[in-house]
Amino acid sequence: MSEKRSIIIKFDHPSEQTVGNVTKIVGLVEARYFVAIIDSLNLEANPRSSKTGNVTDAIQETITNSPELFPFMSKGILLASSSYEKLERNRIKITPDNLQIEGILDGGHNTLAIGLYILAQALDYHGESISKSTKNWDTFKESWEKSRDKVEVYLDAIQKGEVKNKLNFFVPVELLVPSNMNDEECVYSFINNLLEICEARNNNAELQLTAKVNQKGYFDDLQKMMEDHNPLIAKRIEWKTNEGGEIKVQDVVALSWVALNLIEPVRDENLERKIKPVAPNKLYSAKGACLKQFEKLMSSPDVTGTAEDGYHSVLLNDEVRSAFEVAVEFPDLYDYIYENFPKQYNANGGKFLAINACKDLNKNRKTKVTPYKGKKIDILSPDGYITPLFYGLQALLGKKEVNGKKQIYWTQPPMSFLQDNFPRIVKDYMGNLELCNYDPQKVGKAIKVYDDALKTFKMAIAGIL
Repeated sequence: MSEKRSIIIKFDHPSEQTVGNVTKIVGLVEARYFVAIIDSLNLEANPRSSKTGNVTDAIQETITNSPELFPFMSKGILLASSSYEKLERNRIKITPDNLQIEGILDGGHNTLAIGLYILAQALDYHGESISKSTKNWDTFKESWEKSRDKVEVYLDAIQKGEVKNKLNFFVPVELLVPSNMNDEECVYSFINNLLEICEARNNNAELQLTAKVNQKGYFDDLQKMMEDHNPLIAKRIEWKTNEGGEIKVQDVVALSWVALNLIEPVRDENLERKIKPVAPNKLYSAKGACLKQFEKLMSSPDVTGTAEDGYHSVLLNDEVRSAFEVAVEFPDLYDYIYENFPKQYNANGGKFLAINACKDLNKNRKTKVTPYKGKKIDILSPDGYITPLFYGLQALLGKKEVNGKKQIYWTQPPMSFLQDNFPRIVKDYMGNLELCNYDPQKVGKAIKVYDDALKTFKMAIAGIL
């Protein structure tokens, strides 16, 4: 949890609205007083991180060309704090208790664009410019903190009238606080409502399901296990929307269903029905559906509970935890199959690059790497060919009960198994490509191919392949 830090916000033209346990203070904040917000807050509470692009460019263009219109052309930012104090001259001191759930709830791109504008003006005053590598919130904050003294000198020059004030435009700011700071129940209710408020406000910007799932903390255990097991791959995964990463988290979630499909059925969050397993072919053709089902699974009271902060979730289900422990090995295993499939296809009499889909995939591609580790390879493979083979690994998973706790586990080391058996597995599997006219989409969407791959792995385990 981030260290508590107080911020004083000076409002112009403030007004208040109170409904139930929430008070909303609405007003305008002059850009030079916005610096304190940038100094003290990050985007932990915002479901998405922010990055530069057309949106931030348009915001800065408005600030540059029509600063007087900015308050009317932008929705500004939404802040929340469970602790606050009203001061004189329309100033409010806020002290967010937990920056994972309080702070900037909405308006991350506005905050980034305004911060970049202020930093650019300050550096320009010193004859410098922003580094081209400043492309998202994290790299911006690094530049901001590195140049904070220069920002202060620039602000001082504005105050003394030594330079034209380009920070006199107003930013629309909404601040949510508990309606009664002295009522513990009111404050508790306020905090519990923040996630729902945050989701609703960000839905206006078509917030991705990925961002919602991350904000609830449903990725936390899988992410921590992945960081412990394979830091390289963990860093390449975009766990939080717009945070950056070559791997979409929904790809990792889709793979995890190979293990999650084996857990005992759990109830949905309304306790009305059991959550269904994911059909094997959806691992390839409907990764969004895999993520949606993951959200349902993690929302189940049989799987998660509420953390001490009253906001995030905490994993309670040992069987799901064991499935995650298995799933952290999946990216490595997928990459092994991906890299070696073309070699074994050719070794078994096939001509991989004679297949039109494979030839087109590899044509004019200068960079050829595996999907998860990013390892350089000679030949790329269509995912439609690889996903059913990967699903076959489920044959190596078993279920057991240890000290009353159910577990999903590997019945034998999966990588060693692949290394010993993959040539024979590919030889048996190759016929599925011909049956689907070598069309990767048909292969990846055909349930029969997944069933055949699973049988092939089982035969390899039994030593009859």
